[in-house]
Amino acid sequence: MPLSEQEQRLLDEMERNLYRNDADFVATVGPRRGRPNYTSLIVGILIGVAGIAVLVTGVVIRQPLVGVLGFAIMFAGVLVALNPSRRAPAEPVQPAKPRKGAPTRGGGFMDQLNDRWERRQDGRD
Repeated sequence: MPLSEQEQRLLDEMERNLYRNDADFVATVGPRRGRPNYTSLIVGILIGVAGIAVLVTGVVIRQPLVGVLGFAIMFAGVLVALNPSRRAPAEPVQPAKPRKGAPTRGGGFMDQLNDRWERRQDGRD
């Protein structure tokens, strides 16, 4: 069932507010960017194939424990293939320079968060 014009306008407004007020959340939840890690993908596939071989071996020799071990190895291979690597980024992260017109007082973490929130609400960020 299609949305009415008023519902569509309300949905668009909610989406704009989400992007404006919660840009960090949208960036976190949004699609992942970057190149896939082909090394972990290939290693995961190889571990999965080894797990299949152990599983089949367990079935052939009629040892359930070997079959369960093969399944566990296959599962580990899938996890290795699908999880992104947890390595640090290649480029060093540069500290953010204070923006022109931004307050530069030496406040604590909460003061910086409050200043950031106020800039967002004022439309300066």
